[in-house]
Amino acid sequence: MLKKLTVAAGLIATTTTIASAHDEKALMNAPAGEPYVQVSEVLPLPEFIPGLGTLFVDPATLPAGPFLAYDHDGLLSATIYMTPLDDLQNGVSFDDLNLGSHTVSSADVYYNAGHPGVEKPHAHVVLFHDEGAKERLAK
Repeated sequence: MLKKLTVAAGLIATTTTIASAHDEKALMNAPAGEPYVQVSEVLPLPEFIPGLGTLFVDPATLPAGPFLAYDHDGLLSATIYMTPLDDLQNGVSFDDLNLGSHTVSSADVYYNAGHPGVEKPHAHVVLFHDEGAKERLAK
């Protein structure tokens, strides 16, 4: 498991340095524009997921994402990646992933057994974009 988390941590470092260019200001408030869709409108998930927020994703970037996470006030609070563990173990790289915001105040990496949209066991890599983001997404 430590090896898997180490790989996911490497993903954080890679994405924060080589993220593709995009209009960061346009993503700061929900709803995220095209090509992003609200996850709860296309999958059987709640509109707001405690700990993750209201999620938007470009379907073409699944399974890794990025998933853009907005708080109850519609403020971009985190960028989340969902990287299947078996893909990582088999050498799949998720390169040039976008960021919702280039400001990152902290990161969490944890295991998820699977859910609608990313059914395989995977690592959640969560990049929080400001000091209060984790708390705003928690409730």
